[in-house]
Amino acid sequence: MPKLSAGLLLYRIVDDELQVLIGHPGGPFWARKDDGAWSIPKGEYAEGEDPWTVACREFEEELGKPPPTGPRVDFAPVRQPSGKIITAFAVRGDLDLEGTFSNTFSLEWPKGSGKVREFPEIDRVAWFPVAEARSKLLKGQRPLLDRLLTVVEDDAADGSRSR
Repeated sequence: MPKLSAGLLLYRIVDDELQVLIGHPGGPFWARKDDGAWSIPKGEYAEGEDPWTVACREFEEELGKPPPTGPRVDFAPVRQPSGKIITAFAVRGDLDLEGTFSNTFSLEWPKGSGKVREFPEIDRVAWFPVAEARSKLLKGQRPLLDRLLTVVEDDAADGSRSR
């Protein structure tokens, strides 16, 4: 059975530019990596748990703030190169990044030293235009951006038809 993960892709439109909120993983393995290292706020869950509830919980744990309320878009699950299945949701909203903070994890570092250190799950979070987010995101999460673009374009087309 593959591991399951649920996450939230927060997005906003600023000056007609679609932006997404993504985070950079903390810890020594990711410290010098930037492009292809960022992720949507997400976390693993067990079979039978509600993915939406998990996505909201993980968002709050990794950013220290609850996700903005707004209509959600449910995306079909995405299989990562590792085999993990991500169930993601998009929500349009804004989030002030002032005061964000992440929960932490423990890791022996340096390996074999016997010293256990605490690292934040996410050490940075930022809004990026979709084109830039595409290069920042982990390869397996990039299809979420394509799905988001389709939703936003469909919404814009529907809005222009109703005027």
